[in-house]
Amino acid sequence: MQDAIADKPGKVFDENVEIHLVGQVHPFASRGGLKLEHALEQFKIDVEDKIALDIGSSTGGFTDCLLQKGAAKVYAVDVGYGQLDWKLRKDERVICLDRTNARNLKREDLDDDPQLVVVDVSFISLRLIFPALFEILKQQGDLVALVKPQFEVGKEEIENKGIIKDPVKRTNVLLRLHKFISEKSWVLRQLTESPIQGQKGNREYLIHCNHTGASLDEEDIRKVVVD
Repeated sequence: MQDAIADKPGKVFDENVEIHLVGQVHPFASRGGLKLEHALEQFKIDVEDKIALDIGSSTGGFTDCLLQKGAAKVYAVDVGYGQLDWKLRKDERVICLDRTNARNLKREDLDDDPQLVVVDVSFISLRLIFPALFEILKQQGDLVALVKPQFEVGKEEIENKGIIKDPVKRTNVLLRLHKFISEKSWVLRQLTESPIQGQKGNREYLIHCNHTGASLDEEDIRKVVVD
């Protein structure tokens, strides 16, 4: 504001004050879009003209990324209400499904068969979300999910301030997910670390699942965490 940094809410300025934004401007509705963009590039997933399902859409970082990459339509699903960025909410390519619990989502709730599902949820394990999503995809298409170790470990494993620093715990989270996915007759194809950390500093990971190709093995998973 003018030549001073305004970093506290409630400060009063003259109505004619000059406002300057400093720092990098995110290309998406939220920083989450950067995580998905990284995954799509690493996993070589083309979303052009595809119908996608965004689980845990929140303000719409993933949805925005999908649209900018050419998705034909995105179903933005969130258990909350009114969080989706206005520019996305009014976009005719976006179907906003607020107040919708993904655990109870069914194919009949959608007008189309999604070819890609992306997931970014908090305060719940992916193992509780995946069964419904696997059923919706019906062995077709791809699933990309953000893995947040702090929501996958047991309460007894939570470290100070909810940050999972122990690489062994993070590895075990991914190994348990790998086992769960395999038991559901799906394949954990690819894994990469998120290019940016969670808000509290947790290291996060992105996984790619589908029904074709070879699955990662335990050594592949351990290498990603150690590296």
